[in-house]
Amino acid sequence: MAVETHGLAKHFGDLRAVDGIDLAVPAGSTYGFLGPNGSGKTTTIRVLLGLVSPTSGSWRLLGQPMPEQSMATLPLVGALVEGPAFYPWLSGQDNLARFDAMGPGSRSSTRAKRIAEALARVGLSAAAKKRYKAYSLGMRQRLGLAWALLRPCRLLVLDEPTNGMDPQGTREIRHLVREIAADGATVFLSSHLLSEVEQVCSHVGVMHKGKLLMQGTLDQLRTSAAPKLRVEADDPARAAEVLARMGMDDVTVEGPQLLGTLDGLLPEDCCRSLVEAGVGVRMLLREQLSLEDAFVALTGEGFDVAG
Repeated sequence: MAVETHGLAKHFGDLRAVDGIDLAVPAGSTYGFLGPNGSGKTTTIRVLLGLVSPTSGSWRLLGQPMPEQSMATLPLVGALVEGPAFYPWLSGQDNLARFDAMGPGSRSSTRAKRIAEALARVGLSAAAKKRYKAYSLGMRQRLGLAWALLRPCRLLVLDEPTNGMDPQGTREIRHLVREIAADGATVFLSSHLLSEVEQVCSHVGVMHKGKLLMQGTLDQLRTSAAPKLRVEADDPARAAEVLARMGMDDVTVEGPQLLGTLDGLLPEDCCRSLVEAGVGVRMLLREQLSLEDAFVALTGEGFDVAG
């Protein structure tokens, strides 16, 4: 596992920001750490990177126990956490040079080349010599990503990497994440945007009020809740009665259509019962749950799905 925790918890007084979670992030995966703002995602990341101490629990990065092996392990981890802090009076290029020189194992002979490559990957080559204080929020996020990519890493941890970016910038970062994953690195991507996670991640973990409600592949999350059945009938009221008698207790009528949760029922049995009851069935469709549907089924509430 690239990231593994056991009973990891962080409390701030009575607030259980992270409440005993067991993360399992497979090596080589793109893991979406999903949840609304305030669910405990950033606090978890700060603990993983050794920025704050946990209240209880243990964790490993790249198979190594932390924080015991932090000096050997963290140089192999690239990270962008919350808003990156840079010197406002220095250019983007000079900021990267300053931070690279302070890091362990820095090689000055390759510094200029690595900085140029990192800036190019995030689309900041043209603004390399522009002062950081003149950067927009999206440009600052890009510079933070360039910082995380300055050295080859086996694990890349990104906390809301598209924050403040326009749609074009979001697409570029999405493409960059795919490139990094294709190179063999594990990407741990924290986001409150369902669409972002759904498009780039192979695995997902759902956080809610400090707890990890579910983790697994995207398909496992989608199938964690019962699928829906959509029916268009000539007599919607009569159709709703038939389906309710079969045990479908959440049937809603939307004009000529009905929507309900199968929850163990088979679509063919529903169709047969409707026809036998004299209901004309114009359409019957088993609907695959979206990531949003699955999240709502897990938590009982939704959150920002578009950004």
